[in-house]
Amino acid sequence: MKMNASLLVVTFALICSASRSIAAENEPQQEQTKATYLVIYRPGPAWLVGKSVREQPLEEHGKYMLNLYIKGSMKLAGPLTDDAGGAVLLAVAGESEAKTIVVADPAVKSGIFVYEMHPWKLQPWDEFAKKAKGSTQPVAPAEHQSGAR
Repeated sequence: MKMNASLLVVTFALICSASRSIAAENEPQQEQTKATYLVIYRPGPAWLVGKSVREQPLEEHGKYMLNLYIKGSMKLAGPLTDDAGGAVLLAVAGESEAKTIVVADPAVKSGIFVYEMHPWKLQPWDEFAKKAKGSTQPVAPAEHQSGAR
């Protein structure tokens, strides 16, 4: 029953995420001041071996993620469907805030998850698509146009 409640909390957060994404399109200036981090959660030392991600004791983690979503720090999150862990997209003031959030996660504190965190530059693909519609050639991000990698 607790697992079903956890899944319900995570599912609710993901559904809300879609609606918040649409609302966030009306506030692009506020979002641009935030730094984006991708957090990959992997099974830690307290992971229940032989159990799927849905069978792990992640109720407190789900509540924590929902709270982060409500605050606006977490934009997307969910389990990896191959049971290899999960991923979270954070939009925060900087690296120290992102790290503070991740190390306070109940699943990290309990050892169910270990994590890796990466700063992530999201590309404005909607702008590229709009420009491409008016051109016969696709428009790629600037760093790809110069051949830089």
